[in-house]
Amino acid sequence: MEKTSRKGIYLDYSATTPVAPEVTAAMLPYFTATFGNASSTHSFGREAAAALDEAHSVVGCAIGARASEITFTGCGTEADNLALRGVAFAARKNGRGNHIISSPIEHHAVEGTVHQLHDLFGFDITMLPVDGYGRVDPDDVRRAIRPNTALVSVMLGNNEVGTIQQVGEIGLICRERGVLLHTDAVQAPAYMPIDVNALHVDLMALSSHKFYGPKGSGVLYMRDGTPYIPTLTGGGHERGRRPGTVSVANAVGTAAAIKYVSARRDEQAARLAVLRERLIAGVLNSVQDVQLTGHPSDRMAHHTSFVFKGIDGETLLMALDVEGIAVSTGSACTSGNPEPSPVLLAMGIPVEWALGGLRMTLGYHTTQDDIDAVIAKLPFVVEQVRKAAIEFA
Repeated sequence: MEKTSRKGIYLDYSATTPVAPEVTAAMLPYFTATFGNASSTHSFGREAAAALDEAHSVVGCAIGARASEITFTGCGTEADNLALRGVAFAARKNGRGNHIISSPIEHHAVEGTVHQLHDLFGFDITMLPVDGYGRVDPDDVRRAIRPNTALVSVMLGNNEVGTIQQVGEIGLICRERGVLLHTDAVQAPAYMPIDVNALHVDLMALSSHKFYGPKGSGVLYMRDGTPYIPTLTGGGHERGRRPGTVSVANAVGTAAAIKYVSARRDEQAARLAVLRERLIAGVLNSVQDVQLTGHPSDRMAHHTSFVFKGIDGETLLMALDVEGIAVSTGSACTSGNPEPSPVLLAMGIPVEWALGGLRMTLGYHTTQDDIDAVIAKLPFVVEQVRKAAIEFA
C-alpha cells in the first residue's frame, strides 16, 4: 500500500481515512471539464447525470442494493438524520406508529436525532440496555416492539469500542413484526462485507471518508417502497429524497472508494486483525490498570479500544501526539469533551475508568513497525501522564 507523506504514526482511521489515489483521480474531471449540473437537460448536464447514475449503480451493487435505493448525502450524519426523521414523520402521517427503539451506544447522529424526535415531536422512545461488551440483545428488541413501533435503529459496528452488533438477527425480528430497521454502518465498509439483504435492513447510512473516499459525501440506502417524508425541502433531487444540487465529484469519488475497498477488504481485514491482536496483547501486557473495551472477538478487524484507570484520556491523547502517535479518546465527534463517554458508562464501566478511554484504530497503511513502536512507547507515556496527574492533584 502507498504510504501517506505525513510523518508520524496514524491510528485514528475510525475518525477519517486518507483519500485513495484512485479515488482522487476519478474525481478530478468532475471539478474541471465535466462540471455540469446533473439536473440540467443540456449536454453538459446529461454528461454529469450519466456519471451520477453510474455512481448510484456502483454503490448499490457493492451493498446488494438497487441503484434506485441509493441517495447521496453530504455526510453519514445527514444520512442518519434523513432516515430517522423521514421514516418517523411518514409513520405518524400514515397512522402507522409513534414509537422508536434504539440504544445508548449509538453515534450522536442517531442518539441525538432520536431524543429530539422525543423532546420536540412527542415520539415515544425505548433505549435498550447493552451488555458489558456494548451489545444489544436481539431478544430485548423483540420484547420492546409494540403495535405502534415505527422504527428500530441499531448500529452495525460501534465507532467507540468496535463491537459488531447482531443486526441480521435483529433485522429478522423486525421483518417478522413488520417494523422498519435502520443501521448506521459508517464504520464498516472498509473492514467487513455489507449486504443489506443479509442484514435485513430497510435503511442504512454510510460515510465516504471512512472508507478512503472524500469528506462531505454520505450515502443513504433506503429500500424501495419504504414510507418516507423528506425533511429537507427545495427540489426533486435524488428521487425527491434529498433536495439540493448533488456533488457529482463526491458521488463519483464515493463510488470509486467503495470499489477500492471492495477489492482489498478481505485481504486487509485479515492482515489488520493480526495487527489488532498484536496491539491488544502488547498494551494489556505492558501497561498496568488497563482494560480492553468492546467485544474481544466480535469486533471490527481494525479496531482497538481501552480504558486506563485513574487517567484522563484527553491528556493521554495529547501526550501520545507529542510522541508522533495520533489516536482518539473515542468518537471524533465528541473530542475535547471532558465528560466520560456515555457509551462506556452504558456498558457498565465505572467513571474512574471511563474517563481514561482511548481508541486506536488501524487502516490500510498501518504496518507492524507502527504497532511495535506504539507498544514500545505507550507504557512510558502512560506512566508520565499518571505521575503528572498525581503531582497536580
